Amino acid sequence: MTMFDWHAERSDLDGIALLDTETTDAEIDLVAVRTYRQGRVRAKMAEFGIAALVLTDAVNIRYATGTRNMQVFTSRNQPSRYLVLTQDRSILHEFTGAEHLGEGFETVDEVRPSMTASFVAAGEHIAEREKAWARAMGALLRELVGAGEKIGIERINAGVAIALGGEGFEIVDAQQPVELARAIKSAEEMKCVNASLRATEVGVARLREAIRPGLTENELWSVLHQAVIAQGGDYVETRLLNSGGRTNPWFQETGSKVIGENELIALDTDVVGCHGYYSDFSRTFHAGPGKPSETQRELYKTAHEQVHHNMGIIRPGMTFRDYAEAAWDIPKKYHAHRYYLSAHGCGMTGEYPYLYHRGDFADAGYDGVIEPGMTLCVESFIGEEGKGEGVKLEQQILVTDTGIELLSRFPFEESLLA
Repeated sequence: MTMFDWHAERSDLDGIALLDTETTDAEIDLVAVRTYRQGRVRAKMAEFGIAALVLTDAVNIRYATGTRNMQVFTSRNQPSRYLVLTQDRSILHEFTGAEHLGEGFETVDEVRPSMTASFVAAGEHIAEREKAWARAMGALLRELVGAGEKIGIERINAGVAIALGGEGFEIVDAQQPVELARAIKSAEEMKCVNASLRATEVGVARLREAIRPGLTENELWSVLHQAVIAQGGDYVETRLLNSGGRTNPWFQETGSKVIGENELIALDTDVVGCHGYYSDFSRTFHAGPGKPSETQRELYKTAHEQVHHNMGIIRPGMTFRDYAEAAWDIPKKYHAHRYYLSAHGCGMTGEYPYLYHRGDFADAGYDGVIEPGMTLCVESFIGEEGKGEGVKLEQQILVTDTGIELLSRFPFEESLLA
């Protein structure tokens, strides 16, 4: 397979800024952030008896090494960029021609060009490419950890997984150890989380200031994007800004609808922001120029009550089941359109754990323990089935040794709480 080095003749590479190796915030020790995270992954590998991980998810590669490159593109074209991690080696296979982006990180021992094994890259030769990929990976894994060992893999195309399974290893899913590793944040990580939140709050403030009837949802939503990118964030993961009747039910993607007078506008940020950390809070605004109606205020105050009740019961050591039992009772008229979760973990994206409503726990829930160092997002959507508008509110918190710390600081709407 031909490998390209597009930078071979260049003499100015010393001036290229490596992503995430520098920060304008001198108080954040990014080396400490990266080494802590890699240590978390290796500890979970040891706990689950996994000799090596082959990570292909761009967010997990970033978590384990701090490196990034075309996160959205490489997440849907796999394997095109991947990490092999053992207890003593970290080998990043970087997208061809972009190997320089993996250099200079203390969390990466070696950078090699990747072999892309997708139909788009290989066409009719895809089966041969998948087998070649598996042979090369099998040889590397035997060199690093020996034959027959337990190997964790993730998010890879079926042909590659099947071919790798024929290389004589015990193949397991990497999701469990990696998600458990990501769940507990260090104090230095929390500086990154807060930096992302503060930048996103600037963007939401600009969006709120831009609200006016006659603007489309897309035009309003773009204000957040501009602010996020300008402040060093990465991207917005979803399209969750809606107005008027499109606020209910939730999960209607932002579109060309024109915002009308005195409508509600509901937003979920879902921003992959500064340092790759997720900023995830929700707010609902009123378009004006008049005052909110009694119905709009009732919806808003109900959602506000749900979020704050559930924040108030969270404590370290609480089980997921006990949380579900103590969580706020959703009134019957709002139950059909409830948000699908009561709360969820949050780090570099939405992550483990999911905390379910009491009524959904038997079918969807699982048990576990809320631990210090977890960052959680407490959710509410309030809207009647088949009736009018809805309200989306959400707060991001840190679980501490003694309780919780509020992370998202964007204010609520006084006119809707009146």
